[in-house]
Amino acid sequence: MIAEKVDLSKYIEMRNDRPHIRGRKIEIAFIASAQRKSKLSVEQLCEEFSLTEIEVLAGLLYHRQNQAEIDAQDEADTKESIELHERYKRDYERK
Repeated sequence: MIAEKVDLSKYIEMRNDRPHIRGRKIEIAFIASAQRKSKLSVEQLCEEFSLTEIEVLAGLLYHRQNQAEIDAQDEADTKESIELHERYKRDYERK
């Protein structure tokens, strides 16, 4: 079986260097994380985010095809958030 990459541009768009469901502010990483951490089904994800089944499936497929890149972005964002929190926490405590 030959794996073929599907064109998901009808359902996925880039905003601020992050993939989102087209026309929505919902990041692909957020949908994938909700499925993974909360064990939500496709139907539950549709209800939770007010998305169609095809939008959810496209988002999950996009995440699967680009998981390393998306996870690296999330990890970098988390690290930066922690660093900023610590820096501003120290600044606040000095006052």
